[in-house]
Amino acid sequence: MTTSSRQGYGFGTLPVFLAGISTILGAIMFLRFGYAVAHTGFFGVIGIIILGHLVTIPTALALAEIATNRKVEGGGEYFIISRSFGTTIGGVIGICLYLSQAISVAFYMIALAEAFTWLEPLLSQQFGIAYDPRMVSIPGLVILLILVIIKGADLGVKMLYIVAGVLLVSLMMFFLGSPVEGFDQGMGSLTGKIERPDPFIIVFAIVFPAFTGMTAGVGLSGDLSNPRRSLPRGTLWATITGMVVYVGLVYKLHISASPETLAQDPLVMVQISVWGPAILIGLCCATLSSAIGSVLVAPRTLQALGADDTLPGKGLNGWLSHGIGKANDPRHATIITGILALGIVIAGSVDLVATLISMFFMVTYGSLCAISFLEHFAARPSYRPSFRSRWYVSLLGAILCFLLMFQINFFFATIAILVLVVLYQALRIGKRGEADVASLFQNVITQATRYMQIRQQQRRADVVAEEWRPSVIMVNDRTFDRRSPLIMLHWLCHRYGFGTYVHYIKGRLTSETFFESKAIKERLLKMARKQNSAVYMDTVVSPSITSALAQTLQVPGVSGMSNNSILFELTQQDSMDVTRSIVDQCKFAANSDMTLMVLRHCEMHFGSQDSIHVWLTWNDKANANTMILLSYILLGHPDWHKAQVRVFAALPKAEVEETQHEFSQLIQEGRLPISQKNIEYIATDSTEAFRSLIYERSGDAALTIIGFNMNGLEERGPEVFKNHPKLHDVLFVRAPRQIKID
Repeated sequence: MTTSSRQGYGFGTLPVFLAGISTILGAIMFLRFGYAVAHTGFFGVIGIIILGHLVTIPTALALAEIATNRKVEGGGEYFIISRSFGTTIGGVIGICLYLSQAISVAFYMIALAEAFTWLEPLLSQQFGIAYDPRMVSIPGLVILLILVIIKGADLGVKMLYIVAGVLLVSLMMFFLGSPVEGFDQGMGSLTGKIERPDPFIIVFAIVFPAFTGMTAGVGLSGDLSNPRRSLPRGTLWATITGMVVYVGLVYKLHISASPETLAQDPLVMVQISVWGPAILIGLCCATLSSAIGSVLVAPRTLQALGADDTLPGKGLNGWLSHGIGKANDPRHATIITGILALGIVIAGSVDLVATLISMFFMVTYGSLCAISFLEHFAARPSYRPSFRSRWYVSLLGAILCFLLMFQINFFFATIAILVLVVLYQALRIGKRGEADVASLFQNVITQATRYMQIRQQQRRADVVAEEWRPSVIMVNDRTFDRRSPLIMLHWLCHRYGFGTYVHYIKGRLTSETFFESKAIKERLLKMARKQNSAVYMDTVVSPSITSALAQTLQVPGVSGMSNNSILFELTQQDSMDVTRSIVDQCKFAANSDMTLMVLRHCEMHFGSQDSIHVWLTWNDKANANTMILLSYILLGHPDWHKAQVRVFAALPKAEVEETQHEFSQLIQEGRLPISQKNIEYIATDSTEAFRSLIYERSGDAALTIIGFNMNGLEERGPEVFKNHPKLHDVLFVRAPRQIKID
């Protein structure tokens, strides 16, 4: 690779590994693993290590996956998150991540001072002054910042080589050491611990920061020659190596000292080591290396935040994103990081802050795992990582992160979530119109819908035979002149059914009519959002309504099942030509075995929606169940929640008794969703008498449902839908066959 194509300093995989492993083998390992063994026993600490890596390994795999999908630039984890979730969500997590990294610098410098506690008696005896950890942490931080600002990341990486070497030597000295004087290895127990130990989750919370170092090398993404290769390899190897070292170190502590000794002496490793000072030197180097890793990574995260205009003020973003030299060192961001870290060091204690910051680390890790999980199911063509994690591994990591947050500290977890929400709302104002996480979820939903539609289609025949529910389609060119048809479709598909509304545009498909259809579709979608409608909206351009019907009837339903019903509309005032057109459309649609519904609406717009009357006649044996079921589907919408359904069975005198017995049996079996008191049986042998009965009983009904059949439509034509002119809104229904109601 030529120099011109190199990114930043052009580092390889080794700096990523060293940044990660030197942070993993840090202050917590030297100062708190003995405490962990004392309070949870050997098996308990193994459980903590496993649990911690159930969080970090999925995160490392997710990082490796996402990093191998795209060109990774400066900003490390922030870049990866923001380019997958969008800069609003990414900015929120990035700010939390930056604060975690910046305050970690202070945390490690305070821990560095623990390596110099041996100065306490010397200072007290020789100079009469008490040892204050800030005597070491403040000048140490200032020197470190000056070196990084002057020399940049190149110096930091060179120091990592030295630190890694010292850590290796100090650990060898420890593993070659002997048990504490007076300790009998034979008396130890794998479950042995002190009396009244701290709860497991408290110990886990104290030890967990040791596992967060595995992503330290990711922050060098902008300085790597080949991030897609170096990030996954360096991060995974650092994670695996750290886990192996942890297990070995815990076992060595267990067989070398009693739980009481481990609990009382934070530096018990000094007593076990072949040469005690090697541990102090190792602790010093470990904390210094962790601080170096954080002071290299945090400014680069802040620089990337500025480059994306995430922070308030263009001037501030420009100043922070400014880099120095060919490697674009974030000098300004380093200064800000140093000031923040110095303020925390001067305060002297970061216990509470460290707990809160660990929550933000959890949020970051959980988000990375969630991205990997969602990307697996989104199946975007642009997402083609050369390394793939497993979706269930990523899901496990995401769930554990958010569960452990609340297990460790419910109060701080709640604060962390609230801070995320506040930051999101603030950044959202400045980044209006950005898709953010919605686009990722949209892809996931698209894939889930695709899968379910295919599965639904494969078992469609069985579903139709077992259960009927309306999947209604409507093709109409009077969309913006009449509101009742769309309202009816909305009611039918609110809970139990599916609705597709297609606005018909007469003409041939040209660029002009195509863009007209797009504009009308946007208008339809705005209308649907305003009405909170569950109807699927679309448009069709076609030379005639018949050809439009032919196209639409052959399109699969959006629910994954074929459309089984079609809705037409007219008014009593419409001309005879309009009514004839509806008759012709019904005849045409009947060829596709559809349930036909014709809504004749009026200016009442369904009145107060307090009553639905269903009229059954001797011609409605195939229609009856569908008509009754449709009435109860309408009751499922809140607009009709006060309505009552009444069923009138107008039959020849000879059939009344038989039909009444049949209906009673169906009601008792629960196959008709009505009660006996809602049915009225009327004996009539005259068409004129029947019409009078309908007006007499249903003249004030909000909606009347009446059946029709194709023979009657052939014979009487438009008169079928012009019939009963004194009724308000009428829904005419024709079912191709009798459906089962179980």
